[in-house]
Amino acid sequence: MRDDEPGEGARLHRHLTSTVERGSFCSARCTCGWRGPARRSRDLARTDARTHETPPAS
Repeated sequence: MRDDEPGEGARLHRHLTSTVERGSFCSARCTCGWRGPARRSRDLARTDARTHETPPAS
């Protein structure tokens, strides 16, 4: 493996989020299994997803 390639561990911890609509509600979901609350606002669901993807400040 080259030094500029991400290692196996880096790939395992990447959060890929999407939004899912169910009826009049929208929620964010992640490949790690996390689910955001059901929202009537798509914008709030997208904000939930972005917040989940952002690593916590140290």
